[in-house]
Amino acid sequence: MKKVILSLGILLLTASVTIAQNKKHKKDEAKEKPQTVAPAPAPAAAPASSLKADDMAFKDATHDFGTIPEGPDATCEFSFKNVGKEPIIIQKAQPSCGCTVPSYSNEPVMPGATGTINVAFHTKGKANAFTKTISIVSNAGTKVLTIKGNVEKAPTGSVPENVSMIKTN
Repeated sequence: MKKVILSLGILLLTASVTIAQNKKHKKDEAKEKPQTVAPAPAPAAAPASSLKADDMAFKDATHDFGTIPEGPDATCEFSFKNVGKEPIIIQKAQPSCGCTVPSYSNEPVMPGATGTINVAFHTKGKANAFTKTISIVSNAGTKVLTIKGNVEKAPTGSVPENVSMIKTN
């Protein structure tokens, strides 16, 4: 009985190896044969945009906060005018680090209209001078805005941090 089971096992193993080799051989033959495939149609060309990065005319591309206290967020607003002939759509605003958070409207800024980009800088734990950039990517190109200033370290409190060590009677 053991010999029969062993023989069947060897037979199955041999059959599966043979089948696998045949499949591989057929795949290799298919690779060698050139296939004639009709070329994909060319995508429809997008209309050329006449916009350029200078069409986002910022009043100021840099905001200096001066000296600010550590703790509360420092915020500012950048405004720009669309001086181009097409609507400007902001696609993203990428800050240089996680302590800077920009926000903007997804609505197109029509020619002659004004758009705004709000920026918040998290000052907590950021004592010292800072300079951060925000890259504004739009259908008009990329503009870089800058915020800078000096965060004044918050005074340390006179109350001990670990109050549980104080004995009360």
